[in-house]
Amino acid sequence: MPTQCPLCQQDGGKIVWRNDLARVVLADEPDYPGFCRVILNRHAAEMTDLSVAERTELMNIVWAVESIQRSVLNPAKINLASLGNMVPHVHWHIIPRWRDDLHFPAPIWASANPDRQVYTPAAALLEQLQHQLEQLKP
Repeated sequence: MPTQCPLCQQDGGKIVWRNDLARVVLADEPDYPGFCRVILNRHAAEMTDLSVAERTELMNIVWAVESIQRSVLNPAKINLASLGNMVPHVHWHIIPRWRDDLHFPAPIWASANPDRQVYTPAAALLEQLQHQLEQLKP
């Protein structure tokens, strides 16, 4: 485990589900309710560091989180991102977006939109994430 990697040292958010390969965390982003991360449990910098089976399983988790967010939160769009420029540890951001959120239509890392509206998360999201992710088969 690299000593400088924050995702090797910390959970990266509130864990809502995990298996041997990865964990799903709810990010602490108050302006982006439902923002989740899927984080590989071991250190690897790139998706191609994983086996084909691991890549498939990881993406199935990402797609399951996206599907649950769409069903529960009904956002205008879902953004998926795997950057790793600041934290070179395989992880995916799954970000529900609304047309008048803080940055829409730009990425959440862009300059803020001053005409935004703050949303509150759907109470059922955490429960649905846990319940439906438990149904995934490795």
